[in-house]
Amino acid sequence: MRGGTGTTTTALTALVLVGLVGCSGEPGGASAPASAAASAPGAAAPATDPATDPATARAFASLERRYDARLGITAVDTGSGRTLVHRAGERFAFASTVKVFIAAAVLDASSDADLATVVHYDRGDLLEYAPVTSEHVDTGMTVRELIDAALRSSDNTAANLLVERLGGPDAVERWLRGIGDRTTRVDRVEPDLNQATPGDRRDTTTPERFAADLRAVLLGDVLDAADRRVLRDAMLGNTTGDATIRAGVDPSWRVADKTGTASYGVRNDIAVVTPPGRAPIVLVVMTSRADAAAEPSDALVAAATRAAVAGLTG
Repeated sequence: MRGGTGTTTTALTALVLVGLVGCSGEPGGASAPASAAASAPGAAAPATDPATDPATARAFASLERRYDARLGITAVDTGSGRTLVHRAGERFAFASTVKVFIAAAVLDASSDADLATVVHYDRGDLLEYAPVTSEHVDTGMTVRELIDAALRSSDNTAANLLVERLGGPDAVERWLRGIGDRTTRVDRVEPDLNQATPGDRRDTTTPERFAADLRAVLLGDVLDAADRRVLRDAMLGNTTGDATIRAGVDPSWRVADKTGTASYGVRNDIAVVTPPGRAPIVLVVMTSRADAAAEPSDALVAAATRAAVAGLTG
């Protein structure tokens, strides 16, 4: 929120370093593996990362073979500082997971009065996936309501209205640069950003980068406490992630997440997961396949989550 913490770039960069060291419509994807992903860019087996134990590395590689997919993981136990990674520095299309940072940028730039401002739009503004905004064309929605719709329901129209309020995709990317992210590219709005052609760097990031960004906005001081609460509460109520990260952890764990789905079998989920009585875990799972028509797989994301959590907590 404007007038909030005023965190310096130096402090933000330090936070990011600590974190690393220590879409189309969002109803889920198919669980069965698709074919022919081995030719996807970066699909060759990655070098073993010393931060990931051999058993967990083998589990991730086995999932790639089983689902014929490319899998990117960053998992950080914020209590112990232990980190597990797999293809964490490779680029993946972020799809609707970027809505977390669109919302964070709007919150950071907005006063309470700004958040209460009603944004009017018409039916011509509605995209195919607009489960919330389509119900409020006559009345409009407040900025706060648009944030909630974009995060809780992955409403694409809500996300685009927020991006427009910021000044376009470039403004979102500039905000990310301001919190130390030199990796993520934000080039297009919904639904075009879901054209996840292999090799196209537009609208991509890396698992390690989004893990650092997510830790910064939900657990750090990039946002003030009130704005963090708005972001976290909407993500805790996410309606699109029951079959992804949530399906890979114990039901007693609190999961604040945002999913994303795109072409080429892209199915992503980014989350802060909090086990009872323990420090939060920051978890980013990104997946893709070689075929443009390949089905996204919720089951792959859930299985990768189970492997990551077992590696961190076992």
